[in-house]
Amino acid sequence: MPEPSRSKPPLTTADLDRLALRYVERFATTRARLAAYLTRKLREHGWEGEGAPDPMGVAERMAQRGYVDDRAFAEARVRSLGRRGLGARRVAMALRQDGIGEADRAELAEAVEADAFKAALIFARRRRFGPFAAAVADRDLHKKQVAAFLRAGHAPEFAHRILRMQPGEDPDDALEAGHS
Repeated sequence: MPEPSRSKPPLTTADLDRLALRYVERFATTRARLAAYLTRKLREHGWEGEGAPDPMGVAERMAQRGYVDDRAFAEARVRSLGRRGLGARRVAMALRQDGIGEADRAELAEAVEADAFKAALIFARRRRFGPFAAAVADRDLHKKQVAAFLRAGHAPEFAHRILRMQPGEDPDDALEAGHS
């Protein structure tokens, strides 16, 4: 016979602070993600504290103390997604989902755009497309590869430029051409 489930005790203000500290010591995060985590915990446990719970207020306090830094998180996220070869659209979408503010997203968009072709080449290398392929792609495979570039957030012109390259062609020449 299964054990009866134990009810989780309702949270108080001190519990929210403790949960927030534990979360930020384990994970790099944003204010929005921390607030979403605390909101989920409130749904699971309920509330017993004085007044209404304020997950965003707790997240703001953590940011004021320096435990949460949206800008540093966003910069690290941009670098990580760039290393994975994702394009500007996918990076922008990830930053929006992470709760990064419009001002920070706009400032980082310039850096993302500057490295957009390089990220497309990284994507092509990882997927073995264009100059990194073993053989020239047929028409159907070419269409699928263009679609993969688009899903990864790359501009169509980058996809076509890279896919026009022959297997074994030096992608550094295309990278230099991409900056001019």
